[in-house]
Amino acid sequence: MNIGIIVFPGSNCDRDCAHVVSAVMGQSAHLIWHQDKSVQGMDAIILPGGFSYGDYLRTGSIARFSPIMEAIIEFANRGGLVLGICNGFQILLEAGLLPGAMLRNTGLSFICEDAYVRVENADTPFSNQCEAGQVLNLPIAHAEGNYYTDPVTLSALQANAQIVFRYCDKEGKCTTASNPNGSIDNIAGIRNAQGNVLGLMPHPERCAEAIFNNQDGHCIFDSMLAALRGHTPLPA
Repeated sequence: MNIGIIVFPGSNCDRDCAHVVSAVMGQSAHLIWHQDKSVQGMDAIILPGGFSYGDYLRTGSIARFSPIMEAIIEFANRGGLVLGICNGFQILLEAGLLPGAMLRNTGLSFICEDAYVRVENADTPFSNQCEAGQVLNLPIAHAEGNYYTDPVTLSALQANAQIVFRYCDKEGKCTTASNPNGSIDNIAGIRNAQGNVLGLMPHPERCAEAIFNNQDGHCIFDSMLAALRGHTPLPA
């Protein structure tokens, strides 16, 4: 499979994602510069974490206008798999591929630590190798990871099983104490209504191989690969 990884000025997790795709998953990783205008030949796209354009104005707000984004929006609208991690999630929100917005963390400080997340929906191209209710231990590193949306949109996300991951404690309980950034409804990751676009604040690429003594992130990449291989149905 050919996986495109978008490189914006300020991206700092693009090589990490490329390493997981190529060395861990055994697929072809293609670094795509933000000024390119095509994702032709790609089976899936990853928008990695980092600080695109220095996070000026608002996280993801400038990257959303990069030339490559028009091709990514078209790719997503055709049903292509798109994963946005951390800053990539923020960019997907700014581009309108996912609903809602990111606010500053409630503590108004940058958070870099491990966080537990619970798999809420295991029937997606990004979570089909996980189990519903499974607790994953994933690193987070962000200052603006406080997901917010209006009550109507939140109700739709809940009703349509678009909330794929929620922050929780080690036992899988979603509490205020287990919410590191104040995200509404403990949301750590959501998908679009069609199911082919996922935004995720934690970093699965930082815990996807045995050398880190934590491979919880592996199931997310493995799920994408299974979906692309047709082991699980892709969204219509």
